[in-house]
Amino acid sequence: MTTQAATPKAVNTQIERAHPISRLRKLSWQDWVVEILKYSILISLAITFLLPFYWMLSSAVKTDTQVYTVPPIWFPASPLWNNFWDAWNSENFWLFTYNTVVMYAVPATIGSVLSTALVAYSFSRLRWIGRDAVFAVVLATIMIPGWVRLVPLFIIFKKMGWLNTFLPLVVPSFFGSAFFIFLLRQFFMSIPTELSDAARIDGANELQTMFRVILPLSIPALAVVALFTFMDSWNDYLGPLIYVNIEEKWVLALGVQRLRNAVMEIGNSKLAYPYLMAVSSIITLPIFLAFFFAQRTFIEGISLTGIKG
Repeated sequence: MTTQAATPKAVNTQIERAHPISRLRKLSWQDWVVEILKYSILISLAITFLLPFYWMLSSAVKTDTQVYTVPPIWFPASPLWNNFWDAWNSENFWLFTYNTVVMYAVPATIGSVLSTALVAYSFSRLRWIGRDAVFAVVLATIMIPGWVRLVPLFIIFKKMGWLNTFLPLVVPSFFGSAFFIFLLRQFFMSIPTELSDAARIDGANELQTMFRVILPLSIPALAVVALFTFMDSWNDYLGPLIYVNIEEKWVLALGVQRLRNAVMEIGNSKLAYPYLMAVSSIITLPIFLAFFFAQRTFIEGISLTGIKG
């Protein structure tokens, strides 16, 4: 066999890829202006996005007087790092964290992933009469505002005796979410049906096919559902405010609200605002780390859910 000689254009392209500096040298001054303008806009937007987070962190290590100083102090000379520990122990945030993670966020995430996976598998891989019509009805529920369901759900949960428990917050997640069902359905439909057929030929039933074939191939999409559900539960304020009135079952959002009220009360605490920023920084950190370490899986799941519909 003979191989064709590479064309000069292909060789030049390979050289430019191997040596990006040589490609930059060939740019005209118009191209340089475009590149500089593009990266200047991107850097400006990045700074604008990160500025509130920096202000939150810097305010957490200031005194209350330094926070309200005009012009603002961007770099405190003597940062009070103990504000984080003192602020976290100013309220029962250890208990609030336990309630948020163990009693609310983790069960809700497990329920959401399992329920949406089952429903999405039925809509994408099984054929039954009225499937598309039912799926359209499920999608239509996305347009129902949560405020419309608030009072009826409160009355139902009150009659069931679920108030001041985590059941009103966790149990609904085991009945699926229309948005997540749509997301997983799109991903499942992108998986070749030959894999499911091969599993059925080997004697697997539908549940075995889903758990052993489909779900292992859908880790990115499942990660998106899990991360979104965990974030919603972690940041949820309205649900616990309505259904939980016992302080022993408060979540982090309610604890932060108490600190915010302390800031509004003049003379309540000399470090009220720095404490609020310190607790807010600690609460924001887990979500930031979760997205940072799972960003590749997260972005992959988002991008692949629209391949086939």
